[in-house]
Amino acid sequence: MNGLFITFEGIEGCGKSTQVERLAKRLAKAGREVITLREPGGTTIGEAIRKVVKHPPGDEPISPDTELLLMNASRAQLVQEAIRPALAKGTVVLCDRFYDSSLAYQSYGRGLDCAKVQQAIDLAVGGTKPSLTLLLDISLSVSQARVSTRQQSTG
Repeated sequence: MNGLFITFEGIEGCGKSTQVERLAKRLAKAGREVITLREPGGTTIGEAIRKVVKHPPGDEPISPDTELLLMNASRAQLVQEAIRPALAKGTVVLCDRFYDSSLAYQSYGRGLDCAKVQQAIDLAVGGTKPSLTLLLDISLSVSQARVSTRQQSTG
């Protein structure tokens, strides 16, 4: 049996993590082997990169090119260490974000050339592409309210 690779995309607070968790439980209950991952992160190296990207040492800004390379370094590690082996075993892989986020954040958000971003993505993922990508869409006002509530409860 071949594995299935499903990614979840959307703005902050749209419910990606919640939906990944719900689907994982449902698939496991139906007898499927499931792993859940996130980007950046999902591996020991990826989590270290995530920490640098989210909280740069000395709070110095990360240049757009550096951010692009770090995100794709984390992604390459995730693909090679977790995604490909799981898919080869027939596991369902659920991932909170994947390369569509780089197109959104690094191309459109940070202003990098789309072709350059796509080259970095292609290097990181090779031929590994999602079977299905689910885009969760909510309004910006709902996103901001959820993120604010989350920050208040953790801060």
